Amino acid sequence: MPDDIFHPDFKAAPYWWEAAAPDPLDGEGPPERSDVVVVGGGFAGLNAALELARRGTAVTVLEAGRFGEGASTRNAGHVSSGSNLGKAPSAAQASPAVRLLGEARYRALLAEAAGSYEHIETLIEREAIECDWRVKGRFVGALTPAHFRALAAKSAGQAGVRLVEPEAQHQEIASDFYHGGIVVEKSGQLQPALYHQGLMAACRRHGVTLVANCPATAIGREAGGFAVETPRGRIRAGGVFLGTNGYSGRLKPWLRRRIIPLGSYIIATEPLGERAAALIPTGRTINDTKRVLSYFRLSPDGTRLLFGGRESFSPIDERGSARLLHRTMLRVFPQLEGVRVTHSWTGNVAFSFDFLPHIGTVDGLHYAVGCNGSGVAMMSYLGYRAALTMAGGNERSAFEGLEHPGRWFYRETPWFMPLVGRYYQFRDAWDRRLAGSGVARRRNSS
Repeated sequence: MPDDIFHPDFKAAPYWWEAAAPDPLDGEGPPERSDVVVVGGGFAGLNAALELARRGTAVTVLEAGRFGEGASTRNAGHVSSGSNLGKAPSAAQASPAVRLLGEARYRALLAEAAGSYEHIETLIEREAIECDWRVKGRFVGALTPAHFRALAAKSAGQAGVRLVEPEAQHQEIASDFYHGGIVVEKSGQLQPALYHQGLMAACRRHGVTLVANCPATAIGREAGGFAVETPRGRIRAGGVFLGTNGYSGRLKPWLRRRIIPLGSYIIATEPLGERAAALIPTGRTINDTKRVLSYFRLSPDGTRLLFGGRESFSPIDERGSARLLHRTMLRVFPQLEGVRVTHSWTGNVAFSFDFLPHIGTVDGLHYAVGCNGSGVAMMSYLGYRAALTMAGGNERSAFEGLEHPGRWFYRETPWFMPLVGRYYQFRDAWDRRLAGSGVARRRNSS
């Protein structure tokens, strides 16, 4: 594919950073002591720090680089009313791991996943965070007629979810790529870098110490708590929260072996003028039923299309991922032929082997990981819930204490993901081909 898809001002950086660049803060060094040290300054870490500080705890947040440089400002800003576990309508149809939990525990997980949405709404209002928050719903496009029938069966009877027949699809999206879909009304969108910036401001107001360019290099037990080693000195702490998620390195190998970091990629188009609003007339967020899904939305000012997906399961640079995403974008919106890309970026999504988010402890360290692609609300919520546990709360989260499985063949490097990715891509292409053959047969018979 020629490089003429790139705008002359192309940037290999998130579009969101135009309004809220990573914070260069580097004035504060780590204190010698802190009640709690939070490792990782993303949505989970900042929510945990904020809630602990509101309860009178002295908190220090360590960020390996600049605040706002990690995955929390690299997502698409889609805010779902739950997590990926909500795709299954009953425990009997869920993953094997969920079936083992039983119906009651599964329903408790669903209720809390839905509660993550209320948490982020309440937080944004309480802390007066200006982050282009809006509730416009989400459209899920069916890749094939069979996928549409499956969506219809799963959504039947669910409040706030309605079916969109293929003939009504253009009310939602100016594309013939999908075969109908569903609308989930209780879904929102925000500008993730501004949300992150607002969380940092809230933490500062409540007395949280924020230390940039200061990775935790080792954590050891000692009398009364922990010693957290950093290149800028040791911190003694009563408790530690790990909020590193898809960027969990070798600090705690046990945790790294239970999550799979997978790159997800996004591009932003150049300004489209009036064409932008016509692409998604309702202004909803959109994703689809592909195994290698696509997800997209309009920019907050309504001028650009932000198109994302998991186009590569092997390392790839921003120009390479932009070419792949641009090609997929044209399959959905062929009318965008000739439109150029101004920004391309990536961030790690953390998957767990049971496809469930987890709050837990290992060797006395608290952690929250594994939102499997639904992280804006869920990672915010899990950080908050972990803070309640650390503060001595009596209410136990349904995500706390779940068995957190690993796999014998996985030792921190997801060598198998390129194979899995190619298989998923083949299955998507095969489903699409079969669907096309079926439609052609029905047309010929009529």
